[in-house]
Amino acid sequence: MLRPVALILSVLSATSAFAVAPLDTSNQVIISVRDQKLVLLRDGSKVATYPISTSMFGLGDAWGRMTTPLGYLAVEKKIGDNVPVGAVFHKRRLTGEVLQPNAPGRDPITTRIIWLRGLEAQNAHAFQRCIYIHGTPEENKIGRPASYGCIRMKSKDVAELYDQLPVGAVVQIIPDRLPKMEKTKPRQEMGGGVVAANITPQPPPQTTVAKVTPEASPQVAATTIAKVTPQEPPQITATKAANVTPPQISATMLAMPPSSSLSLEQMRTAGALAGARQKAKLAANKRL
Repeated sequence: MLRPVALILSVLSATSAFAVAPLDTSNQVIISVRDQKLVLLRDGSKVATYPISTSMFGLGDAWGRMTTPLGYLAVEKKIGDNVPVGAVFHKRRLTGEVLQPNAPGRDPITTRIIWLRGLEAQNAHAFQRCIYIHGTPEENKIGRPASYGCIRMKSKDVAELYDQLPVGAVVQIIPDRLPKMEKTKPRQEMGGGVVAANITPQPPPQTTVAKVTPEASPQVAATTIAKVTPQEPPQITATKAANVTPPQISATMLAMPPSSSLSLEQMRTAGALAGARQKAKLAANKRL
């Protein structure tokens, strides 16, 4: 079961007599025996995943068993700075040989050595047992248990990991599958749990002031404000911009019911004309 990193610090305090390199909890490695994979984490975010091989003899930390230990360990030493990919080590010393991947008849340690020290009772013998993360020429066996207790990797992969993993980095070997992790960090949350986002502000809608004269055709939009003088016809507001020609009002149009297809402007103008005619008629009757 994957335990929180905070537990490592308490484990370290209990085993401080054995730990030499200070822990670097910002850089971590998790190795899954079941998946035969290694994931590199930095500040909790996944950096890379590599195929590996654990022991063909199973799990444990007993002397002489050639098994892979479980639990929390740390990188105690690194050997192989800038040596050629495929370079052969014997007792942690270069032999001068360089092997290509899957070279026949040989199974030495190659390319890089990342030497691990156990941080718990269940892996306390790891350093003395020379449990490494190292390269191997038997790359065709990577992805299934094939080692004698160490963690094997392809030469190019272990060289890449070596450059990114400092001394003191925490290594956890688990029997289960790798946990699901995001490759990139989630966006930082602001106060109230609102996620910060890049939003381009939209400019406010522009308001146009239009002066309407009797000679001009009414051109009215939803956002238009008309400036009206006493001599001008009333302002018209509609949901769409419209180009309306000056209405031609006839007696037939005046007699049409409101349900006709006249526009709002035509109906208002017709009403105004009808009112003017009625006033004129009343004035004429008074003179008689």
